Amino acid sequence: MVDTVNSLATRYHEVLVEILTKGPAVAGTRGVHDVVARATALGPDGAWLAAAGRASLAGLACAQGQGDLAILHLEAAVSDGFNDCVALHLPLIRPLHQDPRFQALYQRIRITQADLDEFYWMHQEMQIMMRDAQQASVDNIGRLDTGVSLLPQAPMPTREPDTLGVLITRIELAATQTALQRAALQADFQRSAGNTSLSLIDDSWDYARARRDAWYADDLDSQRLRAAAGRAFVERPGAGTTLMPCPPLGSIAYPG
Repeated sequence: MVDTVNSLATRYHEVLVEILTKGPAVAGTRGVHDVVARATALGPDGAWLAAAGRASLAGLACAQGQGDLAILHLEAAVSDGFNDCVALHLPLIRPLHQDPRFQALYQRIRITQADLDEFYWMHQEMQIMMRDAQQASVDNIGRLDTGVSLLPQAPMPTREPDTLGVLITRIELAATQTALQRAALQADFQRSAGNTSLSLIDDSWDYARARRDAWYADDLDSQRLRAAAGRAFVERPGAGTTLMPCPPLGSIAYPG
């Protein structure tokens, strides 16, 4: 099968979901390296996907305390179009800020104000999704019903980005959404199956409470769905589309 940008973007999404669900120690980095190699073979059209893979490898290197390797990956990522300066303010990345090599690569990055707005929104949405997933897990403790709750997602931005680097973070956001939804559904299916089995063998099963739990869960689902829809990205009128340097290193507060 011949690789295309679209097929590799889909593959990169799958690789990220695997890392997020299984953990990097289990998933490993082979899939990311494969995406980088195949994207590089596509030439200029695949450069942004190679940058995506390199940025992921940099993050994994940072997590393992391999700062020098992380910087090498980031240098290659920036050369291929990576420009998510919000991601470069992740707590995981901040220890690199004092390294002159990191400072030099950061100064090479160019971005538009409109793209910067979207980067900030996407990282904020990742944090909100993770908090929602944690809260949903707490809300489901002790539920006696057999319903399955979804974890609603805010719609993905559809604006035409000024730089291809935005597409990288869109895939990362989509992968985060997919991984969190899968984990939530798996936990809910297990709870539902367990409750179904118990209700069949337990003569004292509290069906009235199960119905109340289902109503309450449906209400929470509706609230989360409305909240997710209300978080849709809205372009700021007048946001600049001219390339400019990133905000000074250390000046961006990562959404938390």
